[in-house]
Amino acid sequence: MAHAAMLRRAGLLTRAELKSILGGLTAIGREIAAGTFRWRPELEDVHMNIEAELTRRVAAGAKLHTGRSRNDQIALDLRLWLRDETIAMGQDLRMLQRALVALAQANVAVVMPGYTHLQRAQPVFFAHHALAYVEMFDRDHDRLGDSYDRLGVCPLGSGALAGSTLPLDRAFVARQLGFVDRRGRPRLTQNSMDAVSDRDFAIEFCAICALIAVHLSRLAEDMILWASAEFGFIRIGDAYTTGSSLMPQKKNPDVAELTRGKSGRVIGNLMSLLTLLKGLPLTYNRDLQEDKERLFDTADTVRSCLRLMAGMLSDTKVCAEACRAAAEDSQLQATDLADDLVRQGVPFREAHHLVGAAVALAEKAGRRLHELTLGEWRRISTKFGSKAPVMFDLDRAMRRRALPGAPSPREVRRQLARWRRVLGNPHLP
Repeated sequence: MAHAAMLRRAGLLTRAELKSILGGLTAIGREIAAGTFRWRPELEDVHMNIEAELTRRVAAGAKLHTGRSRNDQIALDLRLWLRDETIAMGQDLRMLQRALVALAQANVAVVMPGYTHLQRAQPVFFAHHALAYVEMFDRDHDRLGDSYDRLGVCPLGSGALAGSTLPLDRAFVARQLGFVDRRGRPRLTQNSMDAVSDRDFAIEFCAICALIAVHLSRLAEDMILWASAEFGFIRIGDAYTTGSSLMPQKKNPDVAELTRGKSGRVIGNLMSLLTLLKGLPLTYNRDLQEDKERLFDTADTVRSCLRLMAGMLSDTKVCAEACRAAAEDSQLQATDLADDLVRQGVPFREAHHLVGAAVALAEKAGRRLHELTLGEWRRISTKFGSKAPVMFDLDRAMRRRALPGAPSPREVRRQLARWRRVLGNPHLP
């Protein structure tokens, strides 16, 4: 429609011809939306199907392809489609972030172990752990925003590869289709050869999606672990799990596992696109037909995973008692003991060594760190004084983690309030 209006401005269509073309395209558009349009596979693609049907209905339809190639049409249509998908995926990311914030808010006082190397490391709040994923997905959201800006350049008018000798008004078409900067000025591709052969925008989208898929996979892995009997930190709702065909006691986290598995598919699509482009000479080559399947599959897969993961989080219960019991392992506060020695003037390396000796003594005696007697602490070093056993108060230890970005109660609540504002929902429970 925009191209036809431009052809009229250029004097290449009469007013009556433009009216009949727009009327025919409007009718075809309605039929496509209603699912009643008859697609003809022998016409190869969407462009030829629409043009052929328009010409059958309206004689002037034969003029619509004036000054246009399927090369620049496809380059344009991919950008138009991807702009819509980018906006929709950004909304899906926000939905997932809100689900994470809601789950964190509902469990703001729950303490759990944080892990390194999948070994209990230091205590954190469950909300702090959930908000780590909110941060990840926010970077993904920002990357989508950056890529959206690069999508907003109009290639129509580049022809097959060398533009056109006709007086086409590329700027008019760009304005009609919303390819403008913040001041409303049209944004046009500046090299016709690059315009028809460029698929960087598709690769960038797939690269962002691959990273989103990796983040989804990490979240899924945490949930799979937490839902296991060995951890018991969460219970996932029945709608997002399945039973075993053999073992009646099983409740398998299938949605999380499928999300984790689909990350490989999305990464593979990115590799396919990179490999597809690496050996292509300028300009258009039929190889580029392969970009659609990879691009469409990536968008469908990642958007589905985002929506399902948000739903699963909304149907997940945190087992506060199990989390707390695991976090009260006194060895998780070994670093706090070392920090206390540092505050007394002990060099950190020495403090680390002394606490390590206490850990070794407790392990040898078959006891927890907090079960060592004051005499045993003093035998390791008189620098422990009489305070060492007092350091194992978990709530007190959490309050002391007061640095910006750390998991103190006050800081976690501050971050939750910030994310409620950022996500535009101050009334999250």
